[in-house]
Amino acid sequence: MTDRQLIVPDEMRLLAERAGYAPAVKVGKTLYCAGQVGRNHDLTVIEEPEQQFMAAWENLRLVLAAGGCTFEDVVDLTTYHIDLHRHMPVFRAVKDSVFPRDTCAWTCLGVSDLAKPGLLVKSNASRCSADHEGSALRGTRKAKGLGQRRLTRRVFRHVSLAIRLNAR
Repeated sequence: MTDRQLIVPDEMRLLAERAGYAPAVKVGKTLYCAGQVGRNHDLTVIEEPEQQFMAAWENLRLVLAAGGCTFEDVVDLTTYHIDLHRHMPVFRAVKDSVFPRDTCAWTCLGVSDLAKPGLLVKSNASRCSADHEGSALRGTRKAKGLGQRRLTRRVFRHVSLAIRLNAR
């Protein structure tokens, strides 16, 4: 069996008990985070989009911190949006207020559906080992050509964030 450590921030114990899963699992130096949604710690969904986006980022921050990581460790962020153009200005403003700018690659995609009705945004991020100095891409890009990156030597971690909005 794989040696793993379940990561459950104190604020998410109720979620872990009710849903039966851990917000993150650490295997070796890799942290895998479950999708985080914009809800309160009592599991009520926040209806106002801006506040829900803030709560989702805060929940992700809590999971990362419990696993020994920060937003600064993220090197690749992909967000999947239902009704992308409607929510993007607010999502981007919230993201820019909490997530460090120009620290990772960000791909934003519009999709037709997500796993459950009402889900409008899901974000996936990859991160390097917290004990690695600097970004893997930053250091490698200067030393190697684009086709010669040796990123396979880097330890990447994956985190996931999903933001659920009530249909309006």
